[in-house]
Amino acid sequence: MSIDFSRRWCTLNDGTFSYYESDKNSNPNGALKASEIVCLAVDTPERHGYENTFELYSESERLYLFGTDDGDSHKEWVKSLAKSFIPASAEPLLRLGFERIGRLKCKDGLNLQTSKVGWFALVGSTLHAYLNDSKGEEIHLRKLNELSIQQDNEVLVLVEKGRTLYIEGERKLDFAGWCAAIQTAAGSGGDTLSQQQLTETDIPVIVHSCIGYITQCGLTSEGIYRKSGVNSRVAALCERFRQDARSVRLREGEHQVDDVSNTLKRFFRELEEGLFTSEDARTWLSTAAIQDESKKISQYQMLLNRLPRVNKATLQALINHLYCVQRFSELNQMNLHNLAIVFGPTLFQTDGKDYTAGRAIEDLIQHYTLIFEVRLTVHYKQSSEVKSSQWHFICTVYLEEKKETAEQHVKIPGSMTAAELTCEVLDRRNIAVKDREYWSCWEVSDKEEMERPLHYQERVLPILHSFGTDSHLLIKKHLAMEAMIVYLTSKVDVSKHGMMKFREERSILGLGLTSGSFHDRYFILNSSSLRMYKEVRSNRPERDWPVKNLRVYLGIKKKLRPPTWYLCCDTQSEMREWYATFLSIQYDGNVWPQDGLQQTRVSRVLPDTRHGNVSLIPLRGSENEMRNSVAAFSQDPLAVSQFTNHWD
Repeated sequence: MSIDFSRRWCTLNDGTFSYYESDKNSNPNGALKASEIVCLAVDTPERHGYENTFELYSESERLYLFGTDDGDSHKEWVKSLAKSFIPASAEPLLRLGFERIGRLKCKDGLNLQTSKVGWFALVGSTLHAYLNDSKGEEIHLRKLNELSIQQDNEVLVLVEKGRTLYIEGERKLDFAGWCAAIQTAAGSGGDTLSQQQLTETDIPVIVHSCIGYITQCGLTSEGIYRKSGVNSRVAALCERFRQDARSVRLREGEHQVDDVSNTLKRFFRELEEGLFTSEDARTWLSTAAIQDESKKISQYQMLLNRLPRVNKATLQALINHLYCVQRFSELNQMNLHNLAIVFGPTLFQTDGKDYTAGRAIEDLIQHYTLIFEVRLTVHYKQSSEVKSSQWHFICTVYLEEKKETAEQHVKIPGSMTAAELTCEVLDRRNIAVKDREYWSCWEVSDKEEMERPLHYQERVLPILHSFGTDSHLLIKKHLAMEAMIVYLTSKVDVSKHGMMKFREERSILGLGLTSGSFHDRYFILNSSSLRMYKEVRSNRPERDWPVKNLRVYLGIKKKLRPPTWYLCCDTQSEMREWYATFLSIQYDGNVWPQDGLQQTRVSRVLPDTRHGNVSLIPLRGSENEMRNSVAAFSQDPLAVSQFTNHWD
């Protein structure tokens, strides 16, 4: 947008910025005290049709736009003006090459009821902050777990590992500018790896999401990564990830395995500078020709350590995943060689005619543990007690309590439900299910002191994939189930409301020290959401969670990271009522099988998920040629859980 500028003579004296008709005039056309300036924004060249411009925002919701003829003068004005209104406590912000700097109100740390003043500077994709004379901290916007605008565009919520920051819109004009700038900075800034939205471990969110979905839903899918998805769906999914990867949720039934696998391949194929960087790609390829295995591995390790941080983390995550995929080659027909044929040309961005790229990828997968110096137990997300057999996972399940004499080693196919696993264990121990006994499968975390009864239709394998080494499955009676069923039967309305105590743990200024206390809040749980109000008479909810996305744990979790919350009831019966309502809503009233577990025992036939063989010959050329060369088949993928929240 082009703006007509008027030339003015400007001065900055004694904390007042004044502008005059010319240097001959003694009376200014206007003046702005430094104490009234709340934000300074440095514009990109030519944004306003002028090379060097900056914006000043005032307390009175006025915007001033100034420009200079040369870059050096522009820098001097920006530096001097910023220094005039930034306090000494936040002076280090002035040394940054900021695009926007200023004052905002925010809530963070111990007390969400009281706002405090923070001084912020936006530099690239990093938001630098000084809160209440604190030591400065950095918020890496592309690594946020969540970024959203809530409460009628008046609050910007930034959720990162260990803390949540609420930036308030005290003044609409400069707040709108901050929101737009932060959202832009938090998005994918380009086509290189480092410009993507990243996880806490520096892996692009698109890579992390696709790998996670394939691990959950596609490890046993025949021809995975060799079969093509539907091109229009792949293109649409790529575009969604490009716009805001953090907002994309890959869900079973909504997304097809082959569409996701091709989205991942397309991302790497179109990546600017490539995964191995344009500078070193040829050296990686020449290393594949080294005959001496130990020299070859040493050379790969040297090249690995030369990669930029994000490239190295991404390569390790991908090769770890491909190592896992080839371990299931009896099911998916994707052995080491077949994976290398697909990913060699994709990762090195070649035309597929040079087999050197395939040999390099084959080396990285085959020698994964040596090149990346990892322990074998790191390959799987599930517990070390979960191992792959020819067709299924083998998992240690406990009966009633965790002890050696109560162990049962059970094969877990992808289709097995919690009810089927429960019946399997009970059958092995010859335990008859009596009337009004509600045997269930529980997910138990010893370290975090919490447990969750799995819904009888939940599939077990995705739960195992998400396990830590301190978690286990336990078969025991659900003593509260009958009372829950009676309560639900007597309910006229599906919703529930009432007072509960609420606490959200967060770290103090990102230092890892947890804080937070319980506050009385009024909750309404209906068929679509769980809403929290400050008090009964409040019109606007403080928080609003989609009920279908929540996962409820019972117990006390000592160490929490957002988005995780405590909800505490006064009595056990009250907690049962809330939990029963939640369960009923999430599973549309189907809390327990009508005929009990007996019907599950009768009908328990585990299907063979194999659908024949797929001939996998070396393929080159377009995705259409690959699609035509590989037989299609249908596979019921595994379930994926998205969010976790904890109730007490």
